[in-house]
Amino acid sequence: MPVLFVTGTGTEIGKTVTTAAVAAAALARGRTVAVLKAAQTGIGPGERGDAAEVARLAGPVTVAETARFPEPLAPATAARRAGRPAVGPAQIAEATARLAASHDLVLVEGAGGLLVRFDEQGRTLADAARLVGAPLLVVASAGLGTLNAVALTALALRSYGLTSPGVVIGSWPAEPDLACRCNLEELHEVAQAPLLGVVPEGAGTLPPDIFRTAAPGWLDPRLDGSAEVSRLVSAHREPAVQGA
Repeated sequence: MPVLFVTGTGTEIGKTVTTAAVAAAALARGRTVAVLKAAQTGIGPGERGDAAEVARLAGPVTVAETARFPEPLAPATAARRAGRPAVGPAQIAEATARLAASHDLVLVEGAGGLLVRFDEQGRTLADAARLVGAPLLVVASAGLGTLNAVALTALALRSYGLTSPGVVIGSWPAEPDLACRCNLEELHEVAQAPLLGVVPEGAGTLPPDIFRTAAPGWLDPRLDGSAEVSRLVSAHREPAVQGA
């Protein structure tokens, strides 16, 4: 796929690190990669944003932002408070098209969840993806509550007429609890799409050379990875409780 949007079921769930893993896996296959941050918030001038963090971890990717705003808020709110123009779907689509003309893969990372407002008209990342005609990879948390969040995101995707190649868990704990282990087996059912990867907790703190070597092993071949996600699911499957 030449363009893949990356959205999350919320904030701080590993969306940027997952984007970096997908980029690293694509680079390892010899593909040229660009990363577009649809709207960067909570970052001041000269500070490293999410797209630059992807490049630090993944390697030689082209990075771009449509706009950045200093306060860590939804893009529409951050733009209004900064007294700057908001970022609309057309602007995101145009930036994506420019990058797609010269790269094998363009990863467009959203801000927060799928329906976060980007402008005063209430338009979202889903509107931009619909303009581009691109699928959306869903990044989810591992623990309790994630099934509901993934189900709601999948429902929203369908309401926009959008597709998703699948779900990636953005931060898999070193010691998963019961909810994590059960969720691992059930996520594909609520998403109505396959589980395509599991990124380990703390992956973003790895040295870049180690990150780049390890990243393909976290992802399914459909994301240029080498992982057999089904084996991971089987390894963590929770035995059923036997009735009395």
